[in-house]
Amino acid sequence: MKYVKDFGYMSIIETITDVDNTFLSRRELTCNFAGLAGKLKKLEAVYMITKEFKLDGKVIIPMRLKTHVGKPIVTGTFYVYEDEGLAKKHVNPTIFSRLEKSKAKAAEAEAAAAEAEAPAEEASEESPAEEAEVKAEDAPTEEAKEEKSE
Repeated sequence: MKYVKDFGYMSIIETITDVDNTFLSRRELTCNFAGLAGKLKKLEAVYMITKEFKLDGKVIIPMRLKTHVGKPIVTGTFYVYEDEGLAKKHVNPTIFSRLEKSKAKAAEAEAAAAEAEAPAEEASEESPAEEAEVKAEDAPTEEAKEEKSE
């Protein structure tokens, strides 16, 4: 999550409303994120809200992130549940499927980045003699060059 580290999330979150909805057994948060218009993703916003309000172990569902025209402000609405079963009962299942899809995509991107770093490290460990042998094997022979010219 590169934006959280770049901007220092504690200073850019402004709480608009913080309501305990006892009827639906949830907490409803509405916050402004200053300077993150066009850069903030839902999972990053959930991470920032979790750290700001110390909500570890609770289910946070990002309901809406709205960017304001002409302003670098994003307004986010979040529902905080104690129990995931209750959250799934109250919130549209489409929202959960989208969250799972984005989590899977983020995990896949992290795995791909880790795999990209590993081969680069292995290639640097090979000796120059081994690299020269590989290049010699890949180079076309003189016979192949003559056949192509005919």
